Amino acid sequence: MGDAQVNIENWEERVDLAAAFRWTERLNMHEGVSNHFSLAINDDGTRFLMNPNQVHFSRVKASDMIVVDANDPETLKGPNAPDPTAWGLHGGLHRNCLHARCAMHVHSVHATVLACLQDKILPPLDQNAAMFFDRQVVDNNYGGLAFEEEGERCAQLFTDPKKKVMIMGNHGIMVIGNTVAETFNRMYFFERACVVYIRALQTGQPLSILPDDIAAKTADEIENYPEQDIRHLAELKAILDDEGSKYAT
Repeated sequence: MGDAQVNIENWEERVDLAAAFRWTERLNMHEGVSNHFSLAINDDGTRFLMNPNQVHFSRVKASDMIVVDANDPETLKGPNAPDPTAWGLHGGLHRNCLHARCAMHVHSVHATVLACLQDKILPPLDQNAAMFFDRQVVDNNYGGLAFEEEGERCAQLFTDPKKKVMIMGNHGIMVIGNTVAETFNRMYFFERACVVYIRALQTGQPLSILPDDIAAKTADEIENYPEQDIRHLAELKAILDDEGSKYAT
């Protein structure tokens, strides 16, 4: 790591975000140069790191991250500033939800299929899906591109700190958490659970849904499982490092 990197503020957070972008692309959970991840870097969450506008997820580097101020629209005039929808969605979230330190918005295929069903809640069909029992919120009022008014409306749905996945009807998902590792891990497993659910629906056979008490118990157990999210991201970064990736530059 050179001096230039050492002198950039929030370097480790930038590296974690860059790794999350790279791995999201590898899992084909991306939209090319669309969608955004953000991470708060001040106490009230209104200043946050975000990927530069229109850079492919597979090319995002730690040094590329821009700093956005949710209370300062002038931020949009800086180089590589986020597009208005990224400002609307993430700015609204970081202004209104102190508990949303990190936010990841994707249109991953199976989660978006779920968002297009009439019943948009992921049921506790398997262990991965049970992670999200009573931890989801649904937006059934898609109103077009997430410009500032739409972003503010979506942010108001995250009032319950327990609910950290928003199924955005006819759109995609927004996942929040305290750290990059926690949020990426949650996003990853939500998509995995959606894959199983959608494929189970395709069989046309009756589904064996877990009882609520078992689902709730499983969700609590997984939420309190030690360091799984930290180890997950650390392993992904190690793989990228072994491959000579430039994500951490």
